[in-house]
Amino acid sequence: MQVWPGQAYPLGATYDGAGTNFAVHSEAARRIELCLLHDDGSETAVELRETDAFVRHAYLPGVMPGQRYGFRVHGPYEPARGQRCNSAKLLLDPYARAISGSIDWNESVYGYHFGRPDSRNDLDSAPHTMSSVVVNPYFDWGDDRPPRTDYHRTVIYEAHVKGLTMLHPELPPELRGTYAGLAHPAVISHLTELGVTALELMPVHQFVNDHRLVDAGLNNYWGYNTIGFFAPHNSYASWGDRGEQVLEFKQAVRALHQAGIEVILDVVYNHTAEGNHLGPTLSFRGLDNASYYRLMEDRRYYMDTTGTGNSLLMRSPHVLQLIMDSLRYWVTEMHVDGFRFDLAATLARQFHEVDRLSSFFDLVQQDPVVSQVKLIAEPWDVGEGGYQVGNFPPLWTEWNGKYRDCVRDLWRGEPRTLAEFASRLTGSSDLYQDDGRRPLASINFTTCHDGFTLHDLVSYNGKHNEANGENNRDGESHNRSWNCGAEGETDDPGVLELRERQMRNFIATLMLSQGVPMLSHGDEFARTQGGNNNAYCQDNEISWVHWPDPGEDEESSLLTFTKTMVWLRRDHPVFRRRRFFHGRPVEGTHDELTDIAWFTPKGEEMVQRDWQAAHAKALSVFLNGHAISEPGPRGERISDDSFLLMFNASADELEFLVPVNHGEEWQVVVDTARREGVPPGKGPMVAAGDVLPLVGRSLTVLRRPA
Repeated sequence: MQVWPGQAYPLGATYDGAGTNFAVHSEAARRIELCLLHDDGSETAVELRETDAFVRHAYLPGVMPGQRYGFRVHGPYEPARGQRCNSAKLLLDPYARAISGSIDWNESVYGYHFGRPDSRNDLDSAPHTMSSVVVNPYFDWGDDRPPRTDYHRTVIYEAHVKGLTMLHPELPPELRGTYAGLAHPAVISHLTELGVTALELMPVHQFVNDHRLVDAGLNNYWGYNTIGFFAPHNSYASWGDRGEQVLEFKQAVRALHQAGIEVILDVVYNHTAEGNHLGPTLSFRGLDNASYYRLMEDRRYYMDTTGTGNSLLMRSPHVLQLIMDSLRYWVTEMHVDGFRFDLAATLARQFHEVDRLSSFFDLVQQDPVVSQVKLIAEPWDVGEGGYQVGNFPPLWTEWNGKYRDCVRDLWRGEPRTLAEFASRLTGSSDLYQDDGRRPLASINFTTCHDGFTLHDLVSYNGKHNEANGENNRDGESHNRSWNCGAEGETDDPGVLELRERQMRNFIATLMLSQGVPMLSHGDEFARTQGGNNNAYCQDNEISWVHWPDPGEDEESSLLTFTKTMVWLRRDHPVFRRRRFFHGRPVEGTHDELTDIAWFTPKGEEMVQRDWQAAHAKALSVFLNGHAISEPGPRGERISDDSFLLMFNASADELEFLVPVNHGEEWQVVVDTARREGVPPGKGPMVAAGDVLPLVGRSLTVLRRPA
């Protein structure tokens, strides 16, 4: 076999049409072998003799796409000093573009013998672990272009590749649970009809199915256990894992883009699947443990701000390079449109505390590629001081956990929620205005993958996670949920009617709020997980979306109402303003009314005591369509209809007076007290001074034409 010197960059395995360049970084290694793996179980070892700035490299002519490979690192095995090199362990390439196979959790994949954590295990892990794959980078993207949907026009749909497609009745069995299933016309048609503009995929980076879960007969379904930051997860590919997963993912992105749908990836750069000091040796640990991970003062142990056993070392230049190279790769080569960063507060821990000025944010800010896509933070982690909602830099948007909590509290009837609800409804200026951000920094949601589904939020007071095998100890215990009078499934028609109304209330509130709305997959069908609020290990019908029967009458379904609310939002810019409300008339217009006004149910403008009243659970909000302060794309003034939103979160029916001086005639366009959520045909007309009765826990929307 010919071995040429090759190049130190790019890292990973780079095929150029005639052969492949291999490059890997390690400061700890004394020697590194590239192992080419053969289907008969044998391997050919090639020492990487060339070294530039701790990068070992070589070029191998004739090595083609589909070739499996790994590394064996010869270096110090001194856990007390933070080093865990062991040449008996076949290691994945941190820059592998595809990964083949799975781990069978033989003892050989660990650096120690079971029951003896201080021992050294020199068993060969190659037959029992995954392998890296050389991929063909060439793909015909045709005329693919990123949709580049502005935030104020964005509607995000959070989904799981397998969960969304596994039970779809119109998908061929071989496409269910795959990237190809996402690209199927039946799935794309549903998303476009719903009004979705961005599909936020739960982790698709190659992840590991935990040893503990496998022993329990479960699976890591959610996928927050990454081992390959450049590789699409291989089990979501319908036709192979020797690089086919890369092509299939690209085809899915291309199809979604053709439908005008952006692809956002939920990414996990805060930790890896190697876990704590008792975890397996799969890649980073064996290459250069102390350079990749945050270690404790006793360097045998790992600092853990993620709850998973380890945290990546965010002050390591090589870790930062890995993350930025990965992000750029997914944008430039895989054509994705943005990222949602799991436990993003950990990325800001350059030392111990969360630091808005950490190197990671500096790198993102100045990067000409990554800075131009959607960047969404999950603004918390499990470490000290980890709850950072509202504290990310101006370039970022955030999952607004305070929005979720407040809206849940309002509709379950908690006292003293009106003042905060007013802020959440109008874009959370208390969180985002002081650092120059706009309402669009707030990613609004009431449910997501983590926690109750929308159906379960209104059906369970407590979690029911027995299927997870942890005696219901796992998962959040304080869910801000309310079962509407019966725990779980019931035949009580009154309870069922209230639950349906509550689900409509949540959907309507989400779509009427300033900011960027995010739906969780299946909530439009009232998907249930049977009260399981932590279904991370349920790769089965507990978590998969149950699609309605194609013959089912949808005219009165939650799906139809959800579509109506999404399109109401998309049709009316007053619900998706790019600037915060001012509480005053807009200069340059003849309209003397303020851009927003708040009223009690009696039609009187709210004063301080109304906001502070513990018992108050109802109000009206006037949104002035003639007082939108931001200009259109060509500098034109934006004008819209005006709306009056009436919220009755109390248990009792209340009478709402239509305020005088804010419009003579109004039309009812939304009424969550009705099973269909909207009046049939054209809604009834009401006049200023009229009184509308709102049943307990309902909302009504009135429209005044421009």
